Amino acid sequence: MRVLITGAGGFIGQALAQAVADRRPDLSQLVLTDQHITEGPQGAALQPGDLTDPGFVDALLAPGFDLVFHLASLPGARAEGAPDLGHRINLLAPIALARGVAQRRPGARFVFASSIAVYGALRETVAPATPCEPALSYGAHKRMTEVLLADLTRRGDLNAVSLRLPGVVARPATETGHGSAFMSLLFHKIAAGQGYDCPVPDTARCWWLSRPACVDAFLHASTLDGDAVIQPPVLHLTTGAVAQAVAEVTGQTSRVIWGDDARLTGLFGALPDLDASPALNAGFRADADARALVRNALA
Repeated sequence: MRVLITGAGGFIGQALAQAVADRRPDLSQLVLTDQHITEGPQGAALQPGDLTDPGFVDALLAPGFDLVFHLASLPGARAEGAPDLGHRINLLAPIALARGVAQRRPGARFVFASSIAVYGALRETVAPATPCEPALSYGAHKRMTEVLLADLTRRGDLNAVSLRLPGVVARPATETGHGSAFMSLLFHKIAAGQGYDCPVPDTARCWWLSRPACVDAFLHASTLDGDAVIQPPVLHLTTGAVAQAVAEVTGQTSRVIWGDDARLTGLFGALPDLDASPALNAGFRADADARALVRNALA
């Protein structure tokens, strides 16, 4: 089993690479790529490069892969501010990558890191029939890639699945470009005993998924056949409830000052209930509860 992970130097990519190395007994070669990548699990091949460069992509894919995890992307806030760069990285690059994988290894499993940004503004329970009306270019590019992958799967060129991820926590405090960064900063600031001016109110309702649970979702998706789009189950909690759980688990006092940024709250903090029964029936799992979320997020 030859496996490729793009975005392997990132927050999720690093953990996924180690999990693939540890938990895929059929692994014969693991190739990791990112713009800058200097380390990975023992035995992994590191190939730094630019996925918007056709020459690099041709060389990267030349041996062919049985399984590809495509995580590389430009975060939503940065993509909105640099539309040309976002277009190249978040749309043209995954299209070229998917077609290249299919040409060299027809039927390969392709697991794509999509986003709940494909939905746009949500006010009612999200279910499989919920329409996609992206409010940001990031979400539009993710949705277009989902459609392409579904069509390649229909044709038998790939066996692709797209995972619609929420804000995954807790990202490094120094990382920038994610509009949902406040979700991760809640963990870091409270755990460190620091004050934090959170831009959204404590009543903001978000979808939460820890990095370990996210990695489990990717690994589980790689073992399935079909299912063009999966909405993984998540925890649906207010920022106030999560802050309280972080304080309880870490033994710190929450010193959060809550804000009222209407735009951020509308994008990330006004999420309705989620009907994830198809994913649950397929074996996907969220973090067990708020305390488990905190322990996993800070691990």
